[in-house]
Amino acid sequence: MGTAPAARAGGLSFHDAVTAAWTADPVRVELSTNRESADARADAAKSWFPGGPVVSAQYFDDHFIGSNIGYTTYQGSVSVPLWLPGQGTATTRVAQAESATIQERLNVEHMAVAVRVLEATGTLVIAQRRHALALSMLGIMQRIDAAVGRAARGGESPRADQQAADAELAASRTEIGLAQEQVDAAEAALTTLLGRPGLPDILSYDARFLARTRLDTPQLIEDNDPRVRAARRGVMAAEEGVRLARASFMPNPEIGVGAIHEGQYGSPWDNRVGVNITVPLPSEARNVPMMADARNKLAAANSQDVQARRMVRVELAQVRARLDAAGTTLGSARASAGALNRRADEMERSWQVGETTLIEALRARQAAYNAILALNAADVGWHAAIVRAAIASGMTP
Repeated sequence: MGTAPAARAGGLSFHDAVTAAWTADPVRVELSTNRESADARADAAKSWFPGGPVVSAQYFDDHFIGSNIGYTTYQGSVSVPLWLPGQGTATTRVAQAESATIQERLNVEHMAVAVRVLEATGTLVIAQRRHALALSMLGIMQRIDAAVGRAARGGESPRADQQAADAELAASRTEIGLAQEQVDAAEAALTTLLGRPGLPDILSYDARFLARTRLDTPQLIEDNDPRVRAARRGVMAAEEGVRLARASFMPNPEIGVGAIHEGQYGSPWDNRVGVNITVPLPSEARNVPMMADARNKLAAANSQDVQARRMVRVELAQVRARLDAAGTTLGSARASAGALNRRADEMERSWQVGETTLIEALRARQAAYNAILALNAADVGWHAAIVRAAIASGMTP
């Protein structure tokens, strides 16, 4: 029984797999739409006026009150709102800051997609190795069962040995079924994530690639992490929001022109034109809640900035610890699997010459099987830890 059955090659690089998953990612589409909307708001804020023109019309007639002297008035006006000092620039900068924040959120999502591809790939590779190992174990159990059957027919083996061999053979078939189920589920999950079939290659990343991950510069990695940059952009957007709230200290004034046409008995002034100006005055009932909301958003953004840095700092420590543990675990698992596999072979030969009971030989073989499963998991975990370190340091292999 080999110590590490190889998974089926997928002919797909990890970088291409991440690209495929990124193309199929629905969150990317959502965030891209949000960024385009923010850019559109920034362009709209460069308009000369903060809103569209307002048209008003009035009609007065004395016929409705019964006097019927002939007093009729037609009055109309058109006005436009005006930007307050600095309000237009602040509105543009808020929209631009939101667009930059969304761009960083896209980078965060890209990083998350890479991690999901890595995890799904690792799960599938382990499942395929389990299935290959289970098939190998079935072949061994079939060989042992056949040998026990021959010995039993010749009266050289007790019935209990035949029952034990049959039970282990059935257990091997069950293990194959469970392993196949795990493979099918993992393949479905990975195919859904990538939007196409394929198995990304993560086993080619080794210690030589690890040296390029810059894990020895944690502060640089932290500052360049997209989650930290997104949080920092969020703070900048909130600060621009505070500036906009300060610039919007009163409702927008309006300026326009109006005309009046009157039809009155004996009046020499039947047409008039003029200018109208509307200036709403500041009010604490409006301004205080608006400023409070802007300050609350800034406080929340600052909190998220601190939390993002803490999260990245802890994650980097976890990545380094996982690398160290994965290397140690792989070495121990390799030694254990090799020793237990050799022991199982020796126990089987010892059973064949009558020096050991069948039960002991079967136990040794099962222990070797479990050790090789652990070795496969450790081997995949080691390569996955290297790729995860690369992702954490800002590299997508």
